[in-house]
Amino acid sequence: MSEENYTPDSKFGRWLNDRLPILTLRKHLTDYPTPKNLNYWWTFGGILTFCLITQIITGLILAMHYIAHVDLAFASVEHIMRNVNYGWLIRYVHANGASMFFLAVYIHIFRSLYYGSYKSPREIIWILGMLIYLLMMMAAFMGYVLPWGQMSFWGATVITNLFSAIPIFGESITTWLWGGYAVGNPTLTRFFSLHYLIPFLILGLVALHIWALHVPGNNNPIGIDVKKPSKDTVPFHPYIVIKDLFALLIFLIIFAFFVFYSPNILGHADNYIEADPMVTPAHIVPEWYLLPFYAILRSVPDKLLGVVAMFAALFVLIILPWLDTSKVRSAIFRPIYKQFYWFLVADVIILGYMGAMPAEGWYLLVARVATAYYFIHFLVILPVLGYKEKTLEVPLSITEPVLGGSTNQSLAKESRNKK
Repeated sequence: MSEENYTPDSKFGRWLNDRLPILTLRKHLTDYPTPKNLNYWWTFGGILTFCLITQIITGLILAMHYIAHVDLAFASVEHIMRNVNYGWLIRYVHANGASMFFLAVYIHIFRSLYYGSYKSPREIIWILGMLIYLLMMMAAFMGYVLPWGQMSFWGATVITNLFSAIPIFGESITTWLWGGYAVGNPTLTRFFSLHYLIPFLILGLVALHIWALHVPGNNNPIGIDVKKPSKDTVPFHPYIVIKDLFALLIFLIIFAFFVFYSPNILGHADNYIEADPMVTPAHIVPEWYLLPFYAILRSVPDKLLGVVAMFAALFVLIILPWLDTSKVRSAIFRPIYKQFYWFLVADVIILGYMGAMPAEGWYLLVARVATAYYFIHFLVILPVLGYKEKTLEVPLSITEPVLGGSTNQSLAKESRNKK
């Protein structure tokens, strides 16, 4: 039965559905036709939804005990850890949950890059995803400031001071962000307010992201559209739901390891020292998930151009659907692109490592080379590759490779094996 003709069985269900069609929506979500060849890389959408809900719930509880004041913030975090019932667990879940959130979102992004999920007709889905990513970075940075340790204070000082590089209005913007002439109590209260608000904005964008996804439907590993829904797809429930739940279980095991056995390994020891404006840490670094962009920022010798490069690195991701000129989506059938894809993965890892190192000597040189390749990859290689690359033959339908009967898929595998 189609969702348009769906009628609830109970009298109350019919009454409710006529006035608020949430049961029809549930029917749509459970029966949603999904390509039958989706692999486990597609489960990270559900994992990210779980991470967002976890962050909101734990964040709400922490906000009940946190005090956004420079004289009390650090002590209030210690109070949560020592005196609040299971406060240590809630804080560790929230802090490590941010890292797990970004780990999952990076896998989600790189999966999209590999399988071409950003290409027509899914450009809006990709742009909404990038906006979610930007808001995540804003929320994470502001959350990093809230414990008011040494890295919190000096990280806020360094990052907010970047806005002063903007011509004409830079100093005014920086003063407005600080609420004065230096990072202080107004800064902390503003960051706390925004950190509390942004996750709900992300939640709204996630709803739009899912809505936009349900218009063209899911991409799939071979990157071709559904030809016959009856043969190429399966219902979302129970087939995809079970796969998502299994992947979530594995993810939770890894998550639990960090929470219970290494809760501080992804943080910085200096943040367990209360903020002191008179003592500057030897190396000021943000959290690991912001390090690639921090490396790009520092690799440019000019302050303003460094800020421009950092934001440009994000902007090229937003316009990526129009930079990649190839008509073939999946890297499975793009042998040259696949090699450059792995170069990009290595490049981002190198940038992350360089972001954690001092901006001097060979660290700075490597960061500059990695930054140059990052922009060359998106602005030069992808546009040219679409016209020059000789792609492999793409299967005629989703069903054929799943059932092992596709000649084109066999040719692709043989070509990969030869290489």
